[in-house]
Amino acid sequence: MNRLSIILPAKNEGAALKDLLPRLRQAQPAAEIIVVDDGSTDDTRDICTAAGVSCLSSPYSMGNGAAIKRGARAASGDVLVFMDGDGQHDPMDIARLLEKLDQGYDMVVGARDWSSQAGVGRGVANTIYNWLATRMTGHVVADLTSGYRAVHADKFREFLHLLPNGFSYPTTSTMAFFRSAYPVAYVPITASQRVGKSHIKPLKDGVRFLLIIFKIATLYSPLKLFAPASALFFLLGCVNYARTFLVDGRLTNMSTLMWSAAVIVFLIGLVSEQITSLIYRRDA
Repeated sequence: MNRLSIILPAKNEGAALKDLLPRLRQAQPAAEIIVVDDGSTDDTRDICTAAGVSCLSSPYSMGNGAAIKRGARAASGDVLVFMDGDGQHDPMDIARLLEKLDQGYDMVVGARDWSSQAGVGRGVANTIYNWLATRMTGHVVADLTSGYRAVHADKFREFLHLLPNGFSYPTTSTMAFFRSAYPVAYVPITASQRVGKSHIKPLKDGVRFLLIIFKIATLYSPLKLFAPASALFFLLGCVNYARTFLVDGRLTNMSTLMWSAAVIVFLIGLVSEQITSLIYRRDA
């Protein structure tokens, strides 16, 4: 079996790691375990030392995605498993992810059920993301934002330059794999309640997660977002022209403005599509 590296981004997750790391070592005794300490101020480093696992420490917090990138660069395994350091993920599920990976997939994601969602709001948001990603890619996306996943290291490192430093690395990596025709599979999992307080702030990160919706489209195929928007502007222009022609017998500036917007939006979509193709030029 290829060498396995397990990467856990962690920021002040000492309480969870104290229980998680021994269980992880028991479940995967031969694996390389790397905890990426994202500027923690608790005893994360001491806990890692006591557990006999590697700890990459940052002098300050750079973000969850930045921790993932640092861990992926440092890992020596041919297969990488990413899991949260807050105690939500069961180490016993790693074997199931790897088993699916061996069936010919390049990425296998642990898909959470509704009971595993961190609140109704997060559950609804994730459902919307999954639906949109499914429509964009033409493949069933069971959990777009899950941080529990197994990937082939060489494939994952191709997209490190695309990954953000924040919380949306799962979205970016999933869409990048779909765009590059690397097969992705989902394995149902049940996630526990996290240990301690979440680092996600509903208001601040809610705006960021809203931007994920647009990032989903622009990462995979921008025209699938811009073409419908262009068609909508064109249709509104036609409706407005029909109304003003019947009422006043003339063409108004508003209809012309909407038609112009339709053309501009469509051209932006075409340019974005070309830029996206350049981003994935190494796939050829």
